[in-house]
Amino acid sequence: MQKKIKINTESIKLDQFLKWSNIVGSGGEAKNLIQAGNVLVNQEVEYSRGRKLYPGDKVEFLGGKTIYIVSRD
Repeated sequence: MQKKIKINTESIKLDQFLKWSNIVGSGGEAKNLIQAGNVLVNQEVEYSRGRKLYPGDKVEFLGGKTIYIVSRD
C-alpha cells in the first residue's frame, strides 16, 4: 500500500516527517526507530534522523506493508 504525505516546504527532515505524518507519536520514538535501522528511505536503511527528504522520496519500515511518499500536492 502507498500513502502520499503532503509537506508544505521544499524538504523535511526524516524525524520531522515521521512525526508530521503521525507515523510516530514523539521525536524520541522517531529517533529510536531510525537509530535501530528500522527505517528505509528509497529502499535503503537510513540511520540519520536529520536526513532531508524531498518530494518523491519513499519512506518505509522493515517488515512494513505501507510506503509513505513525500509529496507537495
